[in-house]
Amino acid sequence: MGETDELRAMCADAAGRAQRARRVLGLMTSGERTALLNGMGAGIRDHRGAILDANAQDMAAGSGLSAALRDRLLLDAARVEGMARAVESIAGQADPVGSVIEGRELANGIRLEKRRIPLGVVAVIYESRPNVTSDAAALCVRAGNGVVLKGGRESRRSNLAIVGAMHGALEGAGVGDAVVYLDTTDRAAVGELVRLDGLVDLAVPRGGPGLIKAVSEAATVPVVKHDAGVCHVYVDEHITGMEEVAERIVVNAKTHRPGVCNSAETLLVHRGCAAEMMGRLCEALQGAGVEVRGCAETARLCGGVVPADDADWGAEYLDLVIAARVVGSVEEAAAHISEYGSGHTECIVTGSTASARRFVALVDSASVMVNCSTRFADGGEYGLGAEIGISTDRLHARGPMGAFDLMTFQWVLEGDGQIRR
Repeated sequence: MGETDELRAMCADAAGRAQRARRVLGLMTSGERTALLNGMGAGIRDHRGAILDANAQDMAAGSGLSAALRDRLLLDAARVEGMARAVESIAGQADPVGSVIEGRELANGIRLEKRRIPLGVVAVIYESRPNVTSDAAALCVRAGNGVVLKGGRESRRSNLAIVGAMHGALEGAGVGDAVVYLDTTDRAAVGELVRLDGLVDLAVPRGGPGLIKAVSEAATVPVVKHDAGVCHVYVDEHITGMEEVAERIVVNAKTHRPGVCNSAETLLVHRGCAAEMMGRLCEALQGAGVEVRGCAETARLCGGVVPADDADWGAEYLDLVIAARVVGSVEEAAAHISEYGSGHTECIVTGSTASARRFVALVDSASVMVNCSTRFADGGEYGLGAEIGISTDRLHARGPMGAFDLMTFQWVLEGDGQIRR
């Protein structure tokens, strides 16, 4: 057997085990799945030391990674506790399995229901962020799905420690293979995994453009993805009395965690308030260590601005860099976002209800914020407990994906002997 055959067999074995385990998981009661999730969360907390030790080894081995990737990779006691709490939050959510989406009685007396059922097996392929391991596992368990996890080599030790911490609860519930970690650093495994029709029902890639592209091109199973997080903050002309609010939102959206996908990458300011606001906003950003790359009009209004080129408008910097542009209207801001954005998250800062409504109607992104930071585009903040990813696709899910987004549905008809004539 050649290397490719061995790799394909390894992936098929992992997915097959997850398929068998998810059938048992789907037969469990809601209370049993809840108890299992609480046990998984407790396992993470109980094994905090082992997880942190493993992460320290990953951080030492990843000294050459970018600052953004190192920030995503790093775990500390607070982040591990946050992972445990996220799992427990998912445990406390309503169970989607078997819930009725709609129901009615037909004219012939048959009772018709549209019920949520698990998708099957989800393959999650991700880079750097070890918290994805626990988030994805917990969301899939809540939804009655099996999951095959394929993390990056830079977080391998951390990921294995987290899976190990949850494994006791899974084994105790008789579904040890509901969460399978594909432990190989061979990148070809990703291509094999996402071509397992009949064993894998959905692939979710989480990482940079290279990973997203590789999975999308290789997959024969359905893929839900986000291409990039090119997020915008638009400061409208109706800003009187909200100048400080605008400054606070812009600085937070860019600097709170610049290496994540919901940080702002472009600032748009209406020409009607640019003379006052653009300089103020650029100075605030520069004071926070941000490099501003602006249009010619921005450069005239604020010193120290680096001239922007065409590549800046669609850039996902994931760093303390922001593009800035003056626009003439809500419509022009929306047109810029349509041309250069990624459909992730956009924000308008305005005191005008009409402007806000116009912006929301014109901007076709998964999340639109009115007078609040783009940093809120997050599964935890949306009350999902966590997210398996943030989808910029239009089908089957959009925005932060929780357990209810990991379901399909089934039509169930109950009669008492009716036949069709």
